[in-house]
Amino acid sequence: MNSTQENPQYQPLIEALGAENSSIRLQAALAVGTRPDDAGFVDVLVGRCAVEPDFYVRDMLTWALTRFPATVTVPRLIADLQSAVAQARSQALHTLSKIGDRSAWPAITRSLLRDVDDEVARSAWRAAVILAPDEAKAGLAAELATQFGRGDRTVRLSLSRALVALGPVIEPVLAAGQAHADPEVHEHAAVTERLLLDPDTGFDQAVDEAKRIVALGPERAREVAC
Repeated sequence: MNSTQENPQYQPLIEALGAENSSIRLQAALAVGTRPDDAGFVDVLVGRCAVEPDFYVRDMLTWALTRFPATVTVPRLIADLQSAVAQARSQALHTLSKIGDRSAWPAITRSLLRDVDDEVARSAWRAAVILAPDEAKAGLAAELATQFGRGDRTVRLSLSRALVALGPVIEPVLAAGQAHADPEVHEHAAVTERLLLDPDTGFDQAVDEAKRIVALGPERAREVAC
């Protein structure tokens, strides 16, 4: 147990972070972030992230963590990327993306980008796009493209947004995706290309257009486009 957890003056705040009432937990996380004067709280906050059931409280926990020095928070968050608890991995990735310290980039592994848990994978995609150095973006695009056709609308939208955020470097993987034999991969790549070319296009509109193109076939689709 660290010194913060042993310190009697911090016990009420630590207990409040685990209170039954979510409003009390929210206020406790806010209080820690407002006065980030004891780095020992980083362990407490990260530990709470792994089990906190309320979205708004988790968001406040992340905010509180961003208030501490990255030299303290980043190594602790990276350690949680190895956790067997999916929420711990997902929330650690989310918090790393908010901190934005690129020293964490090597910790965004292929296994995280392909995590079987959709929330972990989505968090990994977002974090990777933010943390990747320019020279790694083409490789990241190729890795993300292996996930074309995965999941439901929410998952596919997250992947498309992550790829579009990388910019024109994704064009080769979009072309390859649209040449894929799997119609789900083809469609998802086409949707992403549409979003890259016209960011104002809604995702559902892009899906409808991609389905039409897939149904027509590439040759007929080019004729219609002309």
